[in-house]
Order: sequence, then structure tokens, then C-alpha cells
Amino acid sequence: MSIKVVIAPQEFKGSVSAVKVSQAMSEGVKKVFPDADITMIPVADGGDGTLNTLVESTGGKKISSDVTGPLGQVISSEWGALGDGDTAVIEMAKIAGLTLVPEIDRNPLLTTTFGLGEIVKDALDKNFRKFIIGIGGSVTNDAGAGMAQALGVRLLDSFGNNISFGGSGLIDLQKIEISDRDPRVNESQFLVACDVNNPLTGEEGASAVYGPQKGATPEMVKTLDDALFNFSQVVSRDVGKEINDIPGSGAAGGLGGGIVALLDGQLIPGSKIILDMLGIEKKIIDSDLVITGEGQTDFQTIFDKAPISVSKIAKSLSIPCIAISGSLGEGFESVYAEGIVSISSILNKPMNFDEAIIHSEDLITTATEQAMKYLKIGKKLNLD
Repeated sequence: MSIKVVIAPQEFKGSVSAVKVSQAMSEGVKKVFPDADITMIPVADGGDGTLNTLVESTGGKKISSDVTGPLGQVISSEWGALGDGDTAVIEMAKIAGLTLVPEIDRNPLLTTTFGLGEIVKDALDKNFRKFIIGIGGSVTNDAGAGMAQALGVRLLDSFGNNISFGGSGLIDLQKIEISDRDPRVNESQFLVACDVNNPLTGEEGASAVYGPQKGATPEMVKTLDDALFNFSQVVSRDVGKEINDIPGSGAAGGLGGGIVALLDGQLIPGSKIILDMLGIEKKIIDSDLVITGEGQTDFQTIFDKAPISVSKIAKSLSIPCIAISGSLGEGFESVYAEGIVSISSILNKPMNFDEAIIHSEDLITTATEQAMKYLKIGKKLNLD
């Protein structure tokens, strides 16, 4: 009887897509178990790779759009039409992501989510009414203000003028008017694939925790936090929603809270949205082994990152799950309590980051092959 293996990794960030990781792992399994029955289910958690993973896994297609970039310039971006023909998937990192702005130019007082609203409008024009928006990896801190403006929401200062782009604009916000919002928003469902659970403001909020990586100085963090708090107060008064303390409202510089407040969106752990859409539990249920992985496994992995969501499902079904990751960081051992029974790195000798990227697919295959050899020994010895 051949072994049944489900391979469900996410992308190795900055290196290999989830689809290619799956293929490399499959090769490693086949080297030891040539007759293995393998099911590949590339996964994601709402951050980088969400678009590619869902489009490729569902047989969808990518659509290009010219939109306003994070610094106000026109950029070429893309979004996805999923294979069901009804769902649009949008990845914030493709529109206003950290990688789109050189570190020296990052300034969350200025960066905007306007391009996200433009892509939503493009999808609405193409008759999509269900949206999955992956908001991880953003370089913005404007609570989705730019996005809302692109869709007709009026965000006004004390003189009745539109506030400026960026987190600094929220300092001047005095009134929100949604009467001119694109009416098609009312017909639509917005699922926000969120990979963190930070509140909007405070010590654990968007600005304090994630502002520095977006270019914020300590002084800017205070200004941005005050601006987001002002936004939450105006939302409470003019929209009737309390968003400041919602887990995940601080994701992507407050974009999570902004989509809830201004588009009636739902914040859902990104990995849950994606794994449910892929029907992963039904595919795992009769397998003998699950293999997952990511670019680096560390203490952050247990906070509902995709590999942990996979391992929890496997654990609930009493199916062993192993992980093959690019590297193992501080606290990686914490994953053992969440259903991963064994984990190893693809690095098999001293090498720099660039060398690891160049050879990553071969390294993934080799690491998987070695793991399967250990598994084969266990099968021969009939060990638990």
C-alpha cells in the first residue's frame, strides 16, 4: 500500500512560491517513496504569497491594473480572479507593500492605501462582489483612509476639505461622510485575511508595533498613534462602529479597522479563510502524513501562521505533521505543542542568504528526501 502524503507549505518569503515549494517537496518524497499518493495544497495566511497561492490553487487568473502607489505615483499592480468566477483576491503587498518602497523613502505619515480602493473599484466594474483582501506586508499607516477615498467616502477636515494622503491626514480628520460611497459596496462581501491580532492603538497597536519597520521614528509613532485614535473616535461618532479594540484592527497600519468601519468588512485569520477555501481538512482526513513549512519558523509561527493552521487540522485528525523550513529562528520549538511532530531546516552546510535563495528548491527537495528516509526507517522498525 502506498503512503498518502498531503504537502501544504506556504511560500518561502523572498525565495520560492508556495506552489514551487510544494513541487520541490513532492520530488523529495518521490525519491524515497516512488509510489506515494501525493496531494499538493499550497497555502498562505493573508500576507505575501496570498494572491499567487489562491489564483494558482483554484485555477484562476491574474488581472493587471495601473493604480496609485504608496507614495502617490502610478504603478502597475495586479489582483486575482479566482477559479470560482465570483471571488476577487487582492494582496495589499502588491499595491502598497514594504517591498515597493526603498527603506530610505519609507514614511508612514505620507504613504497611502488609495491604490487598494482603485483595485476594489476595478473589480466592482468587472462584476465581482465577493472579495478576499490579504492585508499583510503593508507600508502604510492610514487606517485605509486612502482606500475609502478612492471609493467615494468623504474624509473631511474642519474646513470641509478632503484630508491629505497618509497617516498624517488622520490628524486633521473631523468628519466622515459615506453617503457618496460607491453603492456597489453595499452589495459586496469583504473578507479581510488578517495575519495579526493587534488593536488599532496603544502599546500593542499598529503604529507602536509595526510603525518602525515602515519608517516611523519614535516621534512619528506617537503622532501616528494619536491620528489613529482620532480616526477611531470620528468613526464611532459618524459611522457608529467601535473599532479601536477589535483584535486585528491594527493590522496593516489600521487597514483592518478601516475596512471594518468603512466597507463593513469582516476580519478573519488569513490562514482560516484560505484553508477553508481550499477545503484542506477534507484532503487531509485520509492521509498518512502532512508536510508543511515556511521561510523561517520561529516563535511567531504559532500565532495562526499558515503552517500552524495546517498542523492543528492534522493534529485534530490524529495525522502526523512535519515541517521543512528555510531556517529555524528563536523559539521554533514552540510549534511542537501545536501539532508539528518534527521540524528541520533546508540548510545543510554553511551558506549565505543569497546562496540559499539560488539553491532553495534543490535544498527543499533534499531536506524532504532526508526526512522521508527517517520516516522509512521508522516504518521498518514499526516505531510509534
